[in-house]
Amino acid sequence: MTQPVPTKRLLLFRHAKSDWGTAAENDHARPLTKRGIAAAQAMGRILAASGQMPDRVVTSSAVRAKTTLEVARAAGKWKCPTEISDALYATDASAVLEEIRALPKSATTVLFVGHEPTWSELASFLIGGGNLRFPTAALARIDLVVPGWHAVTFGRGELVWLLQPKFFTKGKFL
Repeated sequence: MTQPVPTKRLLLFRHAKSDWGTAAENDHARPLTKRGIAAAQAMGRILAASGQMPDRVVTSSAVRAKTTLEVARAAGKWKCPTEISDALYATDASAVLEEIRALPKSATTVLFVGHEPTWSELASFLIGGGNLRFPTAALARIDLVVPGWHAVTFGRGELVWLLQPKFFTKGKFL
């Protein structure tokens, strides 16, 4: 009797709305806006309410990505180990795939916090095509039926959901 191949869950979270008008010394240092903070809080609560919190997080080293994670985690009251990766800033889908493949086998649900256009490209490649767009603070779940993260390849994933914060923040659902 063969055992079913375990499913890994990849959560892709685009950083929340950042402030282009600040005195930040460079793009990497841009902070979140008030709207961005509210969106990150909503998405953190959504993960908690759905019971789909990550057991590991990898975030871009950009201030807006790290802050998005901190705000979402606090709002959702979920905890897990976090890695800050310079490799997720100003990158492409192939480079992020290498980061995914390096994850420990023990991790089941991993949240990556990063940027556009990489997240749209990565999600599209993982699910084998399509035209996806990640607005700020959008969050997607892609399931991968693989024996471990090392075996993740493009075209092997299934998009389970893609959520935009505007559907949850304007009506004050959360």
